[in-house]
Amino acid sequence: MVIVSILLVIASGLTHAIWSLFTKSSNNKSVFLWSIIMVTTVVLLPFLIRELWLHPLSLSSYGLLLLSAAFQSVYALLLARTYNMGDLSQIYPIMRGTSTLLIPIVGVLFLRESLSIYGWLGLLFMVTGFLALSGIFTGKRKGMTSSGSIKPFLMALCVGLCTTCYVFVDKLNLQHVSAISLLEVTNIGFVAALTPIVIASKQLRLEWKLNTRIILLGAILNPGSYLLFLFAMKYAPVAHISPIREIGTVFATILGIVVLKEKQGKKRIACSILITLGILLIGFFG
Repeated sequence: MVIVSILLVIASGLTHAIWSLFTKSSNNKSVFLWSIIMVTTVVLLPFLIRELWLHPLSLSSYGLLLLSAAFQSVYALLLARTYNMGDLSQIYPIMRGTSTLLIPIVGVLFLRESLSIYGWLGLLFMVTGFLALSGIFTGKRKGMTSSGSIKPFLMALCVGLCTTCYVFVDKLNLQHVSAISLLEVTNIGFVAALTPIVIASKQLRLEWKLNTRIILLGAILNPGSYLLFLFAMKYAPVAHISPIREIGTVFATILGIVVLKEKQGKKRIACSILITLGILLIGFFG
């Protein structure tokens, strides 16, 4: 089942990178994100209602679900703004790399999970690759926007911190609800946060006119990505599988080069190889 979990997490990383590419290419990021999540929210709502009706939860369990929805609301607001800043291949590693560093540490310290010396070495490889890809240590902040602003980095860092928080809350929630119902709870929080922005923008019809097929495809890939990860967490420690999900960074880098024509260079390829080595170390020897 550990091998199955690893395959599920790799698939989760790939689908996450693809829908992130769609978001980066969209006309209005907030409207696009709201649209793809709203489709899934409508579809999954009956499943959530049925499960809560047949299997009522304790007050504390409902509180954890509300906390998960709250983290998703903050995540949605930060994510929409971050995708408006910087290149996909530069912002994405920061967003994903932050949780890669923090989740195993918290898992070991508070969830009684463990990593071998090879796991920690793999984690070091991955974080080094993320930092190099981000470009935050190069001259004149080349890893940021063309104007050299540090705001994209800070926003992406906040997204990563928020991701770290909701992963651990969702780990606890899986003890009380199914993965599908939990996904619906997070969807509701996500949509609720973006709804006022979407209404104020008055661009919903335009976004659907320009990207109907991509929105519908994103509506499958976005929840599908996290659903795969939720299923994987049922069969393997979060400290082991969460970093493996960051293989999406490699996929996003390649997509940025091939599809968005972002300027990369040989360093980006080397970083992708370094990240892959880290993933293999954690996945098979961690």
